[in-house]
Amino acid sequence: MKNLKHITIVLLILVSLVSCQKNSRPNYEFMPNMYKSVGYEAYQESDAFANGVESQLPALGTIPRGYTPFDIDNTNEGYELAKTTLVSKLDSLSIDTARGKELYNIYCGICHGNKGKGLGKLVKREKILGVPSYADRDLTIGSTYHTIYYGKNAMGSYANLINEEERWQVAEYVLKLRSDLKK
Repeated sequence: MKNLKHITIVLLILVSLVSCQKNSRPNYEFMPNMYKSVGYEAYQESDAFANGVESQLPALGTIPRGYTPFDIDNTNEGYELAKTTLVSKLDSLSIDTARGKELYNIYCGICHGNKGKGLGKLVKREKILGVPSYADRDLTIGSTYHTIYYGKNAMGSYANLINEEERWQVAEYVLKLRSDLKK
């Protein structure tokens, strides 16, 4: 009888322990904020600013760091002005032909071809038509930079893809390709 009571108590304890365990349910989380961050409303009303909105527009006339404004317009007159007056910001020691070639092959070679003949892969596959050879164009460093900055005809702008120094490197490399084609 005494053994039966002990066996019954042990069985009840085992059954209660097994019945409380569920493998499909996750364990307890200690410090749940480390797993699930508290969401904050980004543009909520706030007393920190006069108009109550946390996101503020920059003051008029401010320029982001590293940005140099380009003061020539995206017009035919602006193109001609750039062609005649715009000079390279790079001095002769900072022109890096290898870097210009690398950037040219990444961004320009797909249409203009690696030699500047206008026979890139997209032209050969007839995805884009009418890409000119640099030998057929009257190019200057200014007109090339203006075209890279704003785009021309079917070519879009590359100002958001490459920074100012890289645009000058590509423009210098385009003129090198043009001189190589003229030989």
